[in-house]
Amino acid sequence: MITIKVVNTGHQPLPTYATAESAGMDLRANLDGPITLRPMERQLIPTGLCIELPRGFEAQIRPRSGLALKHGVTILNTPGTIDSDYRGELKVLLVNFSTEDFVVNDGERIAQMVVARHETAVFEPVVALDASERGTGGYGHTGVK
Repeated sequence: MITIKVVNTGHQPLPTYATAESAGMDLRANLDGPITLRPMERQLIPTGLCIELPRGFEAQIRPRSGLALKHGVTILNTPGTIDSDYRGELKVLLVNFSTEDFVVNDGERIAQMVVARHETAVFEPVVALDASERGTGGYGHTGVK
């Protein structure tokens, strides 16, 4: 377990895990009043949270499956990445892919945040890559069945 420093500039409780084995913590909308997302509209929704992740970690902002299934509301640029050197407010880029308006209310759980370790990489220029069983097979190369 790691410790994440947090400044809560809003009025919502800090994110918590719903169960002992949950990978993500729910993020809540921190609003002065409801926000209506019209069909195909997108908006940044504030959370009121600023975090300081330890070096070598990122926070991934991911959609909530229930919002996607029941309301057609998801996150653009998903998963969104919060780098360890970012100190601004966490905001969630929601989009409404349904045909009906969706109202985001204060305190509503709008996303999940997964904290993950990551590596830093360097590229090594070479003339050729080692062969693999897959080779250059890309999109759809294994068929549909």
